[in-house]
Amino acid sequence: MHEPYLNTRVSAMAEHLVDPDEVMTLCGLSLPELAQRFGLEGLLEDSLDRRAKSRSVKQALINTLLDELRILIRPMAAAEAGLILAWGRKYALFNLKTLLRGKLYELDQAEIRANLFELPAHVRLPQQDLFQAEGVLELLRKLEQGPYSLIAKQAREVFEQKRDPFALEAAIDQRYYSEMARRLQQVHESSQPELKQLLGAVLDRVALMWLLRFRFSYALSPSETFYQLVPSVRLLHRDRLLTLVNLDSLEEIIAALPEPLKSALAGSQSAIEVQQRLGGYVTQEARRLLARGHSGVARSLAYLILREHGVLMLFALVQGQLLGLPRDLVEIAVEAHPPDCALPLQSAA
Repeated sequence: MHEPYLNTRVSAMAEHLVDPDEVMTLCGLSLPELAQRFGLEGLLEDSLDRRAKSRSVKQALINTLLDELRILIRPMAAAEAGLILAWGRKYALFNLKTLLRGKLYELDQAEIRANLFELPAHVRLPQQDLFQAEGVLELLRKLEQGPYSLIAKQAREVFEQKRDPFALEAAIDQRYYSEMARRLQQVHESSQPELKQLLGAVLDRVALMWLLRFRFSYALSPSETFYQLVPSVRLLHRDRLLTLVNLDSLEEIIAALPEPLKSALAGSQSAIEVQQRLGGYVTQEARRLLARGHSGVARSLAYLILREHGVLMLFALVQGQLLGLPRDLVEIAVEAHPPDCALPLQSAA
């Protein structure tokens, strides 16, 4: 693996990341100003309706992110490239869920296609083949033949047992994050410590948000909740999750968290506040690693996480302008400041 080249490439790309100090300024820009600032003029033509504009902007931003991922994995060894590529396959899984919902609810094919992202070849699903499947099980069996085989197999087995759409999508998400943790163990030992810090922060966030959602939104038992979780490689490991799932309130769970999570979430009154602070926990770790890390692979993943954060922020800004939302709501959406009011745990993502 060519570490100096990769680190130089990451540092060059990082120059274009949105500075956190710019966010409040961006919230005050008009739609034409945002379009000019980020080169989106052609995607926001007056001939397009609001939905088409929104869709074209999101499509372009996602493709930019995935094109940059492809550039970064070129000099990597197979195991390292596999880990980064596995991270990017979340966008194909968005399409997979759309296809599965279409089969489950017998939606019109034109409606399904309208909600699919056009993705580059390195993460693309065999969508035409999947379209022709007669049902959920046949679709998943077709998918078991390629790079999504482990995800498809687990999802198929769960659906065969439960025939539950919620369990089906939960199985897909669980396998996705388990695959990331598995691939971490295969990378070169020189990159593992920094990757463990970063990917561990991601898995900490996912595990805690899922724990809150399953226990308090869906009222699952502690054992049912634990079965749905993916233990982190950092703080929220298996034994710690076993303790947390048996607690009965948000306050008790926060009090039982290890540092730095406990301090980061202290005083949180709602799931949306926890979600925002956990997002900050991940992006802070990514910024630290991008600035001070040595592993080109870990710095690449840190860059992609921050780039994705910026892409989602930009999309929220554009969407806010298209919908004519008040500035304070847009600022909440881009996490420029905490929400003013507590929302119920059903808001957890």
